[in-house]
Amino acid sequence: MKLRIKDNSLRLRITRPELDQLMKDRRIEAAILFAADGRSRLNYSLEHTASTAAPTVRFDPPSLEVRIPTAQAQKWSLGDDVGIYATIDLGADGKLELTIEKDFACLHGSAEENIDAFPNPELRVPRAKSPPATSQ
Repeated sequence: MKLRIKDNSLRLRITRPELDQLMKDRRIEAAILFAADGRSRLNYSLEHTASTAAPTVRFDPPSLEVRIPTAQAQKWSLGDDVGIYATIDLGADGKLELTIEKDFACLHGSAEENIDAFPNPELRVPRAKSPPATSQ
């Protein structure tokens, strides 16, 4: 799972195996270490629950938890939708833009880099046209 934080936006990119695991286990998680000590760790997770009515984000250091409704996760996992998008009201602090997307294969990435990614719609090869019929 890839995590991107920019200003007041949070984006998670999910590979095919991670989405399969999320749907099976209801939760996926990852961590990043910033230094050799145990205090410099950020744990982040994505989970779906039936009790969640809308996407939510909770930060309780060192953990960042994103929750989405189970019905929304099921629809997303089975369909062609690229992602789940939400704007979370932070009151006087503004808004947090949340994006959870399927991780598509990079257009210029190697096969190894793209092995678990979803097929990139931009890489679809158009079907060849049949040659015109000739009369003999």
